[in-house]
Amino acid sequence: MRDRLILLPGWGLGISPLEPLAAALQGLDEHLHVEIEPLPELESSDLEEWLDELDSTLPKDAWLGGWSLGGMLASELAARRGERCCGLLTLASNPSFVAHAEWSSAMSGETFDAFLAGCNADPRMTLKRFSLLCAQGAEDPRGLSRLLLAGAPNTPQAQLMSGLEVLAQLDSRQALQAFRGPQLHLFAGLDGLVPAEAASELLALLPDIEIGLIEQASHAFLLEDPHGVAGAIQAFLHESGDD
Repeated sequence: MRDRLILLPGWGLGISPLEPLAAALQGLDEHLHVEIEPLPELESSDLEEWLDELDSTLPKDAWLGGWSLGGMLASELAARRGERCCGLLTLASNPSFVAHAEWSSAMSGETFDAFLAGCNADPRMTLKRFSLLCAQGAEDPRGLSRLLLAGAPNTPQAQLMSGLEVLAQLDSRQALQAFRGPQLHLFAGLDGLVPAEAASELLALLPDIEIGLIEQASHAFLLEDPHGVAGAIQAFLHESGDD
């Protein structure tokens, strides 16, 4: 269904950061059905289990998209579905969240391990720290951080940990190369979690896809400027739909 877009949220903060974007998209195109689906509520960190859960619950033949971890999972699912996915869009989603020998524009392993240990010791404080990192680079970082935290669900610690473990192991480069449908990937210039350099690294890997960098924006740019992001997405959907 070319008129249906499924959006997946990032880690820990629930669906509320995506709601203004979904409303802005609906406002631009009354025929577009935008649905925000929560991440799987699993205590397993087995990526295939996460993808099986998403594949069984999300509508087929739709556009898939997501923010941060949600975009990485959407990428994997798009590759799995192939022609049964209309296209893919990601927002502040690094193909690999944690840096490794073949992907340098990402968070260092040491920083991520400290984050994982922090969540294990004090998940509430870790979520607060995470919301501040999401808002780093925004015009009003403290206000944006409070907004992100206010809408966060009360997720059990075991699910938060499994989500981080999935995030650590995901490397969606192969999935992005395998998926033949249209792709749009938007990055933020002042992102405190995904280095802006990931945009050019991804373009070098896949020169035929659409990549955008919003210069003066944080990891949570979809909440900073939902109407601007919606405009970019709508233009992409229409261009791709006309092909």
